[in-house]
Amino acid sequence: MKKIFLDNRGLSLTEMLIVIGIMSLAMTGTAAFIAHVWKINAYIYETGQDTTIASRTVDLITTDLRRTRQADNGDYAISDADDFDLTAYIDIDGDETTERVHYFLDRDTDELKRGVTDPTGDIPPQYPSGDDTVETLASHVVNGDGMPVFTYFGRYYFADSTPFETPVESMEIINIRLVKVKLLVDVRPYHSPDHVPIESFVHLRNLKDHEQ
Repeated sequence: MKKIFLDNRGLSLTEMLIVIGIMSLAMTGTAAFIAHVWKINAYIYETGQDTTIASRTVDLITTDLRRTRQADNGDYAISDADDFDLTAYIDIDGDETTERVHYFLDRDTDELKRGVTDPTGDIPPQYPSGDDTVETLASHVVNGDGMPVFTYFGRYYFADSTPFETPVESMEIINIRLVKVKLLVDVRPYHSPDHVPIESFVHLRNLKDHEQ
C-alpha cells in the first residue's frame, strides 16, 4: 500500500510576495474606482444643488421684474441696463414703497447678487448712491464676455428679436419691454462637463406703450 505524504510546508516566501502583490493591486484598483465614483456623485450633487438655486433665482428675478414701476421720486422704472448689471425700481417687499433694486454678477466671486436701497423720507424721496443691503442669490455663475446675464428687447420682439446694444442708452431704456435672464452654472469651471444654462424671459407689464 502506497503512503501519501502531504506537503504542510505552506507557501514559500516568493509565493507569499506574489499573493500580497496581487492583493495590493486589487485593493488599489478598488480604492481608485470608489474614489472616482465618489467624485462623480459629489459633482452631480453639487451641480444639482447649484442648478436648483440658480433656477429659483431666475424665477425670483423674473417675478421681481414683472413688478417694475416708476420710482417714488418720479424716475423712470429702469435706471441702468447692461450685460451683467440691471437696476430697476420695484416694491420688493410689498410695503407700498418703491425700492431701487440692483441685480449684478460679481465676476470676481462668480456670484449673482441683489442690492436693495430704500428711498429717504425727504419730499420728494431720494435714493442714496450705493446699495443699502446686498445678498447673494446664486453661486458658481460663470457668464463671461459674449454670454450676458441680461438681454433687452423692445415691444416688437416677435417681429424683430434684435436686442438693444449694451449698455442701453438712457434714451433707449424707455423702449425696453422684454428682458431675458440667463445664468450659466458651473460648479467646477474649466473641467468637463460644461456649464448648465438656465434662462427665462420676462415681460415688463407695468410699462405702458404710450411711455415710448
